[in-house]
Formats: sequence, structure tokens, C-alpha cells
Amino acid sequence: MNLNIVLVEPEIPQNTGNIARTCAAIGAKLHLVKPLGFEISDKYLKRAGLDYWDKLDIEEHESLKDFLNKYIPEKHNMFFVTTKGKHCYSDVDYSKLDNVFLLFGKETKGLPEDLLKKYIDNAIRIPMRKTLRSLNLSNSVAIVAYEVLRQVNFDNLEEISGYFDK
Repeated sequence: MNLNIVLVEPEIPQNTGNIARTCAAIGAKLHLVKPLGFEISDKYLKRAGLDYWDKLDIEEHESLKDFLNKYIPEKHNMFFVTTKGKHCYSDVDYSKLDNVFLLFGKETKGLPEDLLKKYIDNAIRIPMRKTLRSLNLSNSVAIVAYEVLRQVNFDNLEEISGYFDK
């Protein structure tokens, strides 16, 4: 399975850096959809990603429309992570899909309403208390990405380090 993390107009460089580090660690491709709220050379972005930038598969898109046009054949494998989602992220069976795209919106507004309405059947959410707005973006990415990977038995990832076997 190929896992794709799609950040639509991310605003905070530290979040994107943390997400880049997660993508490098799990072998997911990172898609950045412009406009970005920072420069790719931003020191906070680089610091949060540490020294994993050379291990990252990253693709930039000029707009959400450009991204969707390029990957529209994969639309049934796209999941839109939002507090407005109809389904819990862990209720989806990702294991039978070759390519999974997890789309996350910008920190202040989330994904565009018209996009969510169009793909409401693929809108997923992370359960949380009603009185709170949302989780941190980088935490949300990690939660959902690791559920996808759990369903495929963490394929191609090392589960046990063997550190104490020495």
C-alpha cells in the first residue's frame, strides 16, 4: 500500500515539519497544496523535520484543484479528515486499497466546505469531546496514518527494535 498525506494550505511551519518527519518515518508521501503559510526554507519547518528531509518523498501542488485533477482517478481512496466527518477514522477498512490519500485542511479553517459536501461519504473524523474545536494537525496526521498502517500490519516498518537483544 502507498500512503499519501495531503496538507491543504498548511499555515504553521512547525506542524508541517513534524508531519514531514512522521512521513519520512513511515514511508508516506507528503503532498503540500499551495498556498503555504510559510516558505519551504523556513528554519522552523526544517528544525521540526530534523535531518529527515532527504528521506522524504514530497510533492508540491499549485492548488487544490491541481491536486484533485491529477489524482481524481484515486478519489475513492481519498479520505477527508475533518471534525465534520460522517465516519470515525478507525471504522474505514483501508487494508484493501492500493493507494490511500489522507487530506487535512489548514490549521485555522480545515478543509473547504464545498469539498467536504462533495465527498461527504469519505469524510472521516477523530472522536473527541464536543466542547473542544480540534486536535493539533500533526497529532491528527499521526493518529490516522498509524491506523491505516496498523490495518496492514505495519507493512515495511520495523515493529521491534531488538535493542535489548544485544
